[in-house]
Amino acid sequence: MLEELLCPDSVAVVGASNTPGKVGYAILKNLLDGGYQGKIFPVNPGSPEILGVTAHKDLKSLPQKLDLSVIAVPTAAVKGAVYDSVSAGAKAIIVITAGFKETGREGAEMEREIARHCSAMGVRLLGPNCLGFINTHHKMNVSFSRQTPVEGTMSVISQSGALCTAILDWAESRQLGLGKMFSIGNKADINEVDLLKVLQKDEKTRVIVCYLESIDNGNDFIRAAEDASSVKPVIVLKAGTTTAGVKAASSHTGSLAGADVAYGSAFKRSGVLRAETFEALFDYAVALNMQPLPRGRRTAVITNAGGPGIMSADALENSGMVVARLSEKMAGELKKKLPAAASIGNPIDVLGDADPQRYAMAVTAAQGDDSVDAVIVILTPQSMTRPTETARAVAECAGAGGSKPLLASFMGGSQVIPGRKELMAAGIPDYTSPERAVAALKAMCEYSEWRHRPQRMVTRFPVNRIRVQRVVSRHVKTGRMQVGEVQAKEILRAYGFHVPEGRLAKTLGDALETAERVGFPVAMKISSPDIIHKSDIGGVKLNLTTRDMVRDAFELMMMRIPARSPQARIEGVYVEKMAKKGLEVILGMNRDPQFGPMLMFGLGGIFVEVMKDVAFHLAPITAGEAMQMLTATRSYQLLKGARGQSGVNLDAIAEGLQRISQLATDFPEVAELDINPFMVGEAGEDAVVADTRITLRVAERGAA
Repeated sequence: MLEELLCPDSVAVVGASNTPGKVGYAILKNLLDGGYQGKIFPVNPGSPEILGVTAHKDLKSLPQKLDLSVIAVPTAAVKGAVYDSVSAGAKAIIVITAGFKETGREGAEMEREIARHCSAMGVRLLGPNCLGFINTHHKMNVSFSRQTPVEGTMSVISQSGALCTAILDWAESRQLGLGKMFSIGNKADINEVDLLKVLQKDEKTRVIVCYLESIDNGNDFIRAAEDASSVKPVIVLKAGTTTAGVKAASSHTGSLAGADVAYGSAFKRSGVLRAETFEALFDYAVALNMQPLPRGRRTAVITNAGGPGIMSADALENSGMVVARLSEKMAGELKKKLPAAASIGNPIDVLGDADPQRYAMAVTAAQGDDSVDAVIVILTPQSMTRPTETARAVAECAGAGGSKPLLASFMGGSQVIPGRKELMAAGIPDYTSPERAVAALKAMCEYSEWRHRPQRMVTRFPVNRIRVQRVVSRHVKTGRMQVGEVQAKEILRAYGFHVPEGRLAKTLGDALETAERVGFPVAMKISSPDIIHKSDIGGVKLNLTTRDMVRDAFELMMMRIPARSPQARIEGVYVEKMAKKGLEVILGMNRDPQFGPMLMFGLGGIFVEVMKDVAFHLAPITAGEAMQMLTATRSYQLLKGARGQSGVNLDAIAEGLQRISQLATDFPEVAELDINPFMVGEAGEDAVVADTRITLRVAERGAA
């Protein structure tokens, strides 16, 4: 797969130059300086020799068939160079040149034409508008970067060429190696999905690092990322997080679910670790590349100062990690070997005068304690501290005990730099602050937990799909994309939801008869495909306990609402049995254009309106994932019961989310769905749909 791009036997640099500062000069020089062992063909009609290598006036003049063509010529000449490269036998082409779809319609059409030709001829295309490609495992640098990294096991996929150069500089400053670096630019052909598949199978890559601004095919990305994450960590920095996308958000779910929420849900599903900053991207990558995965979240902290130890403990607890409770055996050992003034709790304070041997003893004890899953070593440069020697002593302990992750935070500046270098050279990631070390360790734990997750088993409930198909088909055929409450509840009933008994009343007599039949108290709501927010215009009356109250409510609605919304089609008034009191929650689904149906859960009222305390997950969803959505909210403590209050039926909420997941998966025509409120009682009681809203779309069967 992409062999001619990854490990070509011959490379042409089209637009090669003898002039320093030119892109064609930089690419050829990198290729020569990097030690590439294959055939190199500079192509430039005006130079018989470039950088000491015989040049060719055009691709037709090459003495043999070509594997890889790297094109760095003006935009107007790119198309001809691509066609000539294909004719010369190239099976992979890198277009460095910019000026394509990023510049407008004309550039976009030229890019499509080039990509179509490559596809038709079985040629893979990287770019255009990219930095190029580096493969240290093949001693090949066909980019115009300023430096070539040393060989390593972290590989990079980046949509930004500028960020590639920043990554290269970052790696060089820390003496870290890289494996393969792909600058994918405009992604006319080769994209992040192709490269995830390549790097998943690449035995020389241990960690995959990505900078992405967009994902072209959501479902393909999830599959490729999940496959890759199953064998090695994938860490993504996603830019463009504030763009919500173009969608008609008629529901709570739609208004709260922006594009970034969908990306976050996709990453969670596929085991991708998301980095919020450039620093975090490599904090996580270095830890995962250098250290073993933790068995759990219990962490021991070793420090020579109380303040940083407290900072670490706070960071651990605030991030959901665990400050390990040390075993009695370890506590006893520390008490024997540490000075009397030292703290043998956790954090373990070895005091400001700690020498390298004291640190080594504490690290060895922590690594040997079964109550500890990971160790963080903190050092501050006090007058007695020997950072370099301490780093060496800690590194020796790591080499001897190495089954648990060991991270360090040598805090300070010039005095600790030599120690930091010793740690990194020994494969121990070092961070400038305890908080960054804790964040990296948490990422390791999350990835380890994802790798050891139970097999996904999605429950399929017995439902009446034929009944729903009738309703959906009728609405789509007539162009009525807003499903009224009566038929929306019919859909939910068919999918196993508990819906209060009720009926659409077209006349006052119908309303009175229905109220008597279902039993008081009742709720009454105006029914109109043109009125979404019924309560805003007086279209909802609750807790009506007598015939007179029903009569007054019906007559008032039928008089006032046509006056307030003269264009609305009034079908009647929906009369139903009042739902039992319970906790009001919201269940929802919004169909993301990239990733498909995305489920939402939150409490009603201020929790969703103001605090936006909601959780999202992509469908289809398992029972465990549904329960995780509940625990992910800040209001979970209220759900399960706090301060003597009884909790609610959590299983009913989780099942409701799974049933919506099944409905959304079965019917791609459902664009948005809200159950608001979903009335949830105590454990053992049925949860009831009090109100719902469904929006349809025209969709092909089998679409996401």
